[in-house]
This record gives sequence, structure tokens and C-alpha cells, in this order.
Amino acid sequence: LFSSNRGLRSIPSLSRFHRLKYLWLNNNKIQDLTFLIKNYCLTELYLNNNELTDISGALRQLCSLQILFLHNNKIKQLGKTVKELKGMISLHTLNLFQNPLVHDPGYRLYVIHFLPSVQLLDRKLVTQRERESALHLYNPERSLLVQSVAFGKRVNAPLGIPVGSSRCTQPARRLIMPSDNGQLLCAFCRVPFENPEDAVLVRAMTRSLSEFSSVDWNKVVTCQERQLQNKAEPVEKLTVQFR
Repeated sequence: LFSSNRGLRSIPSLSRFHRLKYLWLNNNKIQDLTFLIKNYCLTELYLNNNELTDISGALRQLCSLQILFLHNNKIKQLGKTVKELKGMISLHTLNLFQNPLVHDPGYRLYVIHFLPSVQLLDRKLVTQRERESALHLYNPERSLLVQSVAFGKRVNAPLGIPVGSSRCTQPARRLIMPSDNGQLLCAFCRVPFENPEDAVLVRAMTRSLSEFSSVDWNKVVTCQERQLQNKAEPVEKLTVQFR
């Protein structure tokens, strides 16, 4: 349905168009979106260049939406706007520029974090670095966990220190080497320490190693084959280690 550049201020309910997928309403004077309440099949919606100030309660039911243009409106509240779009798990293209909400501090990272399906935001591709920065800003605990696990890459930074940081937030602790009496042996690294906290610190800074093994069961002899051969051949096992 194409209804652009018509100076429309209001739209009658479109609920009878149950299978409507593409809707152009850009370049009008629309201020209310209640006419979209039952258009669940919409995948592309173009509402740019209108007079919208709030979309709360108007779009959250559009779970199939993939492209949404809302730029050049008067939308102010970033939190309410993002909350309205959270259920759109298929949304990959979103335009919000030229709205007052883009002036909020951390606007872009906020949208990237809470709308993870979006790949193109305000005509710019969302980068992996932006996703990592957004995660570190809005969910630092999970960010540290991801850094410590380090799937697919080796992270040399100790736990609690963000990757890429050149300075520690706390002064480095000087490890106290043992004397003849009162030694405490770190079971993992086999280095004795006088102070138990030093042993805990070294253990915490050491990455654990995960090992996964798999067997090609097509090459494993059955019970009958083993009886006929009267011997058991060694099983080929593939082992992969992750740090």
C-alpha cells in the first residue's frame, strides 16, 4: 500500500488488510499509529518525514517487521521507543536519525545493545566493535564473562581487566614469595606463596582449559565383528582443546 506525499494527518484502521506486508506512509503529517494495531504481517514500514512524537503501544505487535523507517519525526523518549521495538526479533534495518532522541548520550550503543537483531542503524552497518562496546557499557558482568571464556580467540588480559585497556583500575599487587616457614602451595601452578590471597590471585588470572573428544562410530567394530576377529582394534578419537 503506497500513500506517500498526500498530506495525511490521520489514517483509518487498516485491520481488514490482514496480509498487508509493505506500507509506505512517508512524507505525510501523521501523529498517531493506532490504525496499525492488527496488521501483524507487516514486514516493511515507512513512516519517515511525519509528525510522530511517541510510538508507545502502537508497534509492539508487529513481530514480523524487518525494515522500519522512523527518521525525521519528533520522537523524544529513547527508552520508551526501544522498549516498543524489543519484540521485533526480525528487525534488521532501522532509521531513527533526525529525531530528538538521537541526542541522548550513548544513543547508538543503547539501540545496538537492546535491539541486537538490527544490522543497519541510521544507514550505517553495526560493527562487531560497537556490539562489544555496547555489551561492556550496559552489561559489564557478561562482558567480563565473555572475555574470560574467549571462544574463538586467545585473550591474554587477566579476569576483571577489559580487553584493550592499557591501565588497571587498581594498583598491581606484588606477590610475596615464600620463606622457609608457613608456605602455601598453589595446587594449579605449583608455586608456593606465603600469602593465601596471592595464590588465589594467580589461580584467578590463569585461563582454564576445556577439552572435547569425539569418536567416529562408523569405524568402531561391533560385538560380532570383535568376536570374529578375536581382537580389538584401537578406537580413533579426535580431541580438541579450547582455552
